[in-house]
Amino acid sequence: MTDTKRIVLSSDHAAIALRQAVAAHITANGYEVIDIGPITPESTHYPIHGKAAAARVASGDCDLGIVLCGTGQGIMMAANKVTGIRCGVCSDTFSASMIRAHNNANMLSIGARVVGEGLALEIVDAFLRTEFEGGRHATRADMIED
Repeated sequence: MTDTKRIVLSSDHAAIALRQAVAAHITANGYEVIDIGPITPESTHYPIHGKAAAARVASGDCDLGIVLCGTGQGIMMAANKVTGIRCGVCSDTFSASMIRAHNNANMLSIGARVVGEGLALEIVDAFLRTEFEGGRHATRADMIED
């Protein structure tokens, strides 16, 4: 048995390059990456990819998920339609830490047209290194569930 966290990644066509950079970065940091695509630049629909990644997290197949699209908003909305998913879009490291620490987010969304690669990798690091604080935040996080 391994303690390595499995992270599912997905995006639409607008964020393929950034998703691949994120995959390489977190793999180099010891995480197991499950990259479910897409791999070709043809236009595709972000709801399909957001829901597919969210299903992997909700089922327990993956510990956490990272999804990307042009703004991060649409794919985040699609992921949040899956029961048990708490996904937040972040453009800064403070928000990425706080959605884990206070909201027990299990998915992160990033806008490839909003942040550059360097900042995106910092956001990912902040998200992955932060643990849920529980306590008073657990009551509030539980209220989010259906």
